[in-house]
Amino acid sequence: MYQCDLPRHLPSADELPDSDETPVDNELQELIPGLLKAILLTIGSERMDWFFGIDMGIYYHPDKPPMVPDGFLSLGVERFYDEELRPSYVLWDENIIPSLVLEVVSTNYRKEYSDKLDEYQSLGVLYYAIYSSRRRRKPRLEVHKLVNGRYELQSGNPVWMPEIGLGIGCDRGNYSGLTREWLYWYDAEGNRYLTPQEQVKREAERANREAQKAEKLARKLRELGVDLEDLN
Repeated sequence: MYQCDLPRHLPSADELPDSDETPVDNELQELIPGLLKAILLTIGSERMDWFFGIDMGIYYHPDKPPMVPDGFLSLGVERFYDEELRPSYVLWDENIIPSLVLEVVSTNYRKEYSDKLDEYQSLGVLYYAIYSSRRRRKPRLEVHKLVNGRYELQSGNPVWMPEIGLGIGCDRGNYSGLTREWLYWYDAEGNRYLTPQEQVKREAERANREAQKAEKLARKLRELGVDLEDLN
């Protein structure tokens, strides 16, 4: 629940700018959150009580600029705002702080490990994930959990987030025609959820196996002298 000392009269989401107009300087800042959202739309397709925003402003005060993470997940909110798409995420309207915020470090460092960490911590975001493909020795994915008002770095890959019911971690795969390391969602046992493309491929392979079994059975019956038309 969002609580803050706010003015009496507050603007709505439609009255606030829907972007800080700062262009992304790395395509991964769009692709990585896009993949996470695509998987969520598959595994959570029947649920309408979550929202995943990409490069969207989170307004916490009407007189201050919004925080604009690369991606964020909120639970317990309507997926669609008034049966339409949200122009922005306004905390005094939503009344729920995002459970997870994601920042993808680009070629231009934007204080993801310092100022932004402090801002999300002060706001009360439960999990703050930072991903950087440019790191060589330290883990590329850092997941910080809010414990007693302070962020604590979590260990492991993937990192299980029980309050969200999902894990997040890195793995090599193909998305948007590019084979590299991506971020994915995981279940409680550490199994990676498939992307929509992987699910289509798996279903096609399953259908192909079933067709091959049917052909094999038909061939065997013919060898035994069984007229398949008599079975219809």
